[in-house]
Amino acid sequence: QVQLVESGGGLVQPGGSLGLACAASGRSFRLYVMNWYRQAPGKQRELVAGITTGGLANYADSVKGRFTISRDNAKNTVYLQMNSLKPEDTAVYYCYARNSAGAVTYEYWGQGTQVTVSS
Repeated sequence: QVQLVESGGGLVQPGGSLGLACAASGRSFRLYVMNWYRQAPGKQRELVAGITTGGLANYADSVKGRFTISRDNAKNTVYLQMNSLKPEDTAVYYCYARNSAGAVTYEYWGQGTQVTVSS
């Protein structure tokens, strides 16, 4: 069982920066693909960024060049650095972990953290 706890959300002005962190409990964090999703009011949850077990990152087109995902396996933590924030980045941001290395795929979600971009 893995528990994911996000932190770092808050209110920021347009053009500002914010960093999110997701701390994972349990073992074998390095075996998990880690993603950040977000969900704005009235919209579907969407993938923002992901990072593989090997450290390869991918991003939604809407955040490329502005967001950076990274992971620290020694700290069991994945990060999302968000720069040049826009009002449309306002959403609840969720951390997600997936381990499909064995016969069974394990998936876990964090509780979410609110990011509000507003002047």
